[in-house]
Amino acid sequence: MIAVCVVVGDRLSKLEIQQALSTYDSVPVIPGWLRIIHTENPGAAFGMLAEGNPILRSLVLIGVSALVMLFVAWALWSNRSSLNSWLSRFGLSLILGGACGNLYDRVVHQTVTDFIEVYHSGWSFPAFNVADSAITIGAMLLLLDLWRQNPKTYGDSARISQAYSAAKRR
Repeated sequence: MIAVCVVVGDRLSKLEIQQALSTYDSVPVIPGWLRIIHTENPGAAFGMLAEGNPILRSLVLIGVSALVMLFVAWALWSNRSSLNSWLSRFGLSLILGGACGNLYDRVVHQTVTDFIEVYHSGWSFPAFNVADSAITIGAMLLLLDLWRQNPKTYGDSARISQAYSAAKRR
């Protein structure tokens, strides 16, 4: 259900941007920091592969997206998956919805509509969309859950955190 909500939110937001703004038109939301900008990205994240052979690029990006979606779907519905906590399942659902949203654009339009841009002065983060946000948040939730399950395997910061927690309980 979460994945479906992400796909619906992604599709509706992209349709609204496509109808409301011409390509590269922008609307400031927080002047100097955040704007809505209509861009079309034929490549992968941050425009990687945008300049490559269009047929090869489409095959690679659609293929990778489909494989990721298959793995995520397997992890969500398989009894053999170790990713079964509510946090992992929520993160996987966000990733699945985001991957579906961007895959739809790639298959139907051969480009992905991006529209959220964070910037300041001469710096700007590449534009992104609802699907990208869901994938990023989902990946962070998976990492958080992995760290919570076994923090001792994740280096000195985990040991410090464990020591602090133990001292705090005393």
